[in-house]
Amino acid sequence: MKPPYEITTSILKYISSISEKIGEVNATYLVKTNPSLRKQNQIKTIQSSLSIEGNSLSEEQITAILENKRIIGPQKDIAEVLNALEVYKNLNRFKYHSEKDFLKAHKILMKGLVENAGKYRNKGVGIIKGLEVEHIAPPHSNLPYLMQDLFEYLKDKSEISLIKSCVFHYEMEFIHPFMDGNGRMGRLWQTLILMNEYPLFEFLPFETLISQNQSAYYKALSDSDKEGKSTKFIEYMLSIIDSSLSELLENSTKKLTSDDRIKIFAENCGNDFTRKDYMNYFKDLSSATASRDLKKAVNIGIIEKFGDKKTTVYKRRLL
Repeated sequence: MKPPYEITTSILKYISSISEKIGEVNATYLVKTNPSLRKQNQIKTIQSSLSIEGNSLSEEQITAILENKRIIGPQKDIAEVLNALEVYKNLNRFKYHSEKDFLKAHKILMKGLVENAGKYRNKGVGIIKGLEVEHIAPPHSNLPYLMQDLFEYLKDKSEISLIKSCVFHYEMEFIHPFMDGNGRMGRLWQTLILMNEYPLFEFLPFETLISQNQSAYYKALSDSDKEGKSTKFIEYMLSIIDSSLSELLENSTKKLTSDDRIKIFAENCGNDFTRKDYMNYFKDLSSATASRDLKKAVNIGIIEKFGDKKTTVYKRRLL
């Protein structure tokens, strides 16, 4: 069965806003432009997602681990970071609709942290907040059927990816298939689902906003539990994604430099091209600026120039 939820005015508003911002991000080449920005955002994603689960390491410490430097910190926290770095390094290899890949990702993410990493729980669990039981997960005997149905839902191409990712995140949290690591797996898999249609989500650290107000995250989960449908959680997660895209645009909308343009074009063009091809790729570029860019690229050895004036053709140098 299709998981229950309703399409509300808020959901439609957020989908429209997010779609516009994704277009703006793609149009300004933000995802392709800056490898250091991509690295920084991925570190933010890992730090924020793990901090929600109680990890104490900072972005600076995670950066040091990534650069193979020694740091001082709890061994468990360091192990969590190493595992997360390994998962995110291989994120493009996982298929979002594959239950087998889902279990494989959990095995990497929770390696050395829990028994039976990569396997569903074999006992009942409940989530306790204070002195009250917040949520009792379905019996472990139902897990194979519930998770199989959830992955079948992911294959439904009639569903909007933005909604599908939120529904999966909520339903997986409700089912609570693992003894530990459910939260980080929910956020990881939502990223993977979104990446399938929008590659920029590999580097969009929306977990940062969740970690800044975790009570709102858990309230959205709780409200959806009480209503018996994921509507409230969808609204919450779409608001988080929308805000994250706004931050990305605000922090990264500086105009591309000539070096940025040259690098982007060299990575994405064919071997032979003209100045017209270059200007078609960067549609807001003037003819004079395009000529200066191409002259610079020739001078620094990225491309070679053949012919003269109207017959000029450029060839990308193969390194």
